[in-house]
Amino acid sequence: MGSDRTMEHEARPARQLWVEDERGRRRMPDPVRNAAVRAVMITSVTLIQAVVAFYCSVAGAWLAFPMTVTAVASTVVATWSVLDVWITRQVWRQRNGVVSEPSSTARPPIRARRDEGRAETTPLSEAA
Repeated sequence: MGSDRTMEHEARPARQLWVEDERGRRRMPDPVRNAAVRAVMITSVTLIQAVVAFYCSVAGAWLAFPMTVTAVASTVVATWSVLDVWITRQVWRQRNGVVSEPSSTARPPIRARRDEGRAETTPLSEAA
């Protein structure tokens, strides 16, 4: 009975451990990705400082005041680093251009409207 199960297991095709998603998002530009990684690191250190400051203040340790001051300062730095990601992204888009597609509510270009108008009037002049 045990040999039947091993035969079934060997007959199955091997599944891949990693499968690429064809519809994945494009990779962020390097400067934007660097700013995002920097922001995540600074934000995580800030959160750790805030937790340590909280536990020190609950325990009544002498380290509570210095940790609270550094956590407040780190919050300011973390806020700037998150804004830096947004600013870097906007600067990169302005310098390198953006592929933009008109939305469905956008008006057609003037040339397309003019060509449509000519196409509509042409049969009338040919009929006369």
